[in-house]
Amino acid sequence: MSWDDLTGQADAVATLRAAASGDGLTHSWLITGPPGSGRSNIAYAFAAALIARPGTEAETDAQVAARTHPDLGVLSTEGVTILRNDVKAFVTASYYAPSVGRYRVMVIEDADRMAELSSNVLLKALEEPPERTVWILCAPSDADLLPTVRSRVRTVRLRTPSVAEVAELIARRDGVSLPDATRAAREAQSHVGMAHRLATNAEARQRRARTLELALGIRSVSGAVLAASELLEVATSDAKAITEQRDEQEREDALRSLGVEAGGTIPPALRAQLKALEEDQKRRARRSLHDGLDRILVDLLSLYRDILMLQLASGVDPVNAAIHGELDLAARTSTPQQTLATLDAISTARERIEGNVAPALALEAMLISAVRSAA
Repeated sequence: MSWDDLTGQADAVATLRAAASGDGLTHSWLITGPPGSGRSNIAYAFAAALIARPGTEAETDAQVAARTHPDLGVLSTEGVTILRNDVKAFVTASYYAPSVGRYRVMVIEDADRMAELSSNVLLKALEEPPERTVWILCAPSDADLLPTVRSRVRTVRLRTPSVAEVAELIARRDGVSLPDATRAAREAQSHVGMAHRLATNAEARQRRARTLELALGIRSVSGAVLAASELLEVATSDAKAITEQRDEQEREDALRSLGVEAGGTIPPALRAQLKALEEDQKRRARRSLHDGLDRILVDLLSLYRDILMLQLASGVDPVNAAIHGELDLAARTSTPQQTLATLDAISTARERIEGNVAPALALEAMLISAVRSAA
């Protein structure tokens, strides 16, 4: 990951580049920032800079980007939490000396997903790491980690990049026109990953447009129930689009590594390994569905935020400027109090889904608050 592919984080990049050069380097780092700010991207750019020896920068960048460098350790999870045993094995690996690079770098994505027991396993390694091992943790906020972990790391805080900064990156990197990149960046609310997806994937744009259309068209409780069912279908299809191709490729790679021809019979002795892969894929599918539902709810938050801004005549530019006419109509057929109640209901739905409430029930309860008169 090149430093040039990061946007809106000049202060953080300057700090980390200086540290990679030996100015202010410590052995434990925490990179925090809101979703879409580029926490993992900047972590891997920092990792590549730490590992690379003079003359190996391009090769190291490519290996780190592919997560194949021998001196890079990566711990992430497709599930809800990072398991204690996984942290224990990862800590053990951190004591290996770097084989070809300057440092051995251990990256934990979504470190906020470690439970207390998992975090306690990590403490000793953060407190007394080997001389040439550097830890990089990523989390939305330092408040998401135990105080004992926070006290052992140096924190670098990222900010939400501006719409213009994200649009410039998307236009330059993905070959999208600047107006299209700007619309994608605005509707993604400066989330770099989602802006890329909206700018380059027509199906993602259609799913988002359908989400807003459904919410604006609710006129009765029965309509809210039907809309909840369709939103769940939208999230499910979105999750499948993300995971299906990857699942199939993983299965093909696993069969090839086990010496099984495509379409061939799997020997009984190897079935346990494939079953473990399938279980991992099921956990990833569940998390992908939850992430898809959360994206839908974030889009709905932007919708009702726009409506509230119009009702209050705030003069703030809407996120969903492309449907300004529909926003204006919705603002005139409801009150600010109703809109605030819907915003609260969306936030409650996000908490319920995160707490494993049945998504259909959480969506129905939320959308009933969005019932509006057709007058």
